[in-house]
Amino acid sequence: MWDVKRSSPTPLPRRPVTAPDTHPARRRRNGGAPASITRAQAPRSGPATARTSHGGTAENVVQGHPAAHWQTGTMPIHENLLGGPPPTHLPDDPEPRELLAAGTAPSDVAAKYPTSSLAWAQLADDAFEGGRVVESYAYARTGYHRGLDALRRAGWKGHGPVPFEHEPNRGFLRALHALARAAQSIGEQDEYERCSTFLRDSSPTAADTLS
Repeated sequence: MWDVKRSSPTPLPRRPVTAPDTHPARRRRNGGAPASITRAQAPRSGPATARTSHGGTAENVVQGHPAAHWQTGTMPIHENLLGGPPPTHLPDDPEPRELLAAGTAPSDVAAKYPTSSLAWAQLADDAFEGGRVVESYAYARTGYHRGLDALRRAGWKGHGPVPFEHEPNRGFLRALHALARAAQSIGEQDEYERCSTFLRDSSPTAADTLS
């Protein structure tokens, strides 16, 4: 038998490892970026990136387009792409109105129909005319909150037109006006301004008619 000795494989020659050239001038000659420019400092290519209101990014935002305002969170609260919310029309509630028109005491109407803003608004008007300003304030606030409840049930989202021309809306608008009037009379200037602005935003016609 032949005695064959195994020999170890001949190692390949090792190539010298050359450190990267960090000299700015030589790197520019070789087409590379200067070593002093880091990744964070290098100019970015590709579409512009805008930071959105919820912490993400929105790319390819076209400046001046409504979608750009939505993506970047800069659109005003009361503005949307459809031009704002539609008017809110409360359902008709004829019984309190007919009782008041027939001369029934507003207190009796409010007791029978406590959700009627119109009855509370009439109580507020009568109290104010009689010099009972604090009483008027209380009646008006009750009618105002009853009206807010009715508006929400009708689909109102917290802002938008509430036309005075639609008769069932008038109880709420009258209560809101009465609340602003009473607030001003007792020195609640901030509340007076809030209610007055709310009234005009809801219905300029109501603001002009009831003033």
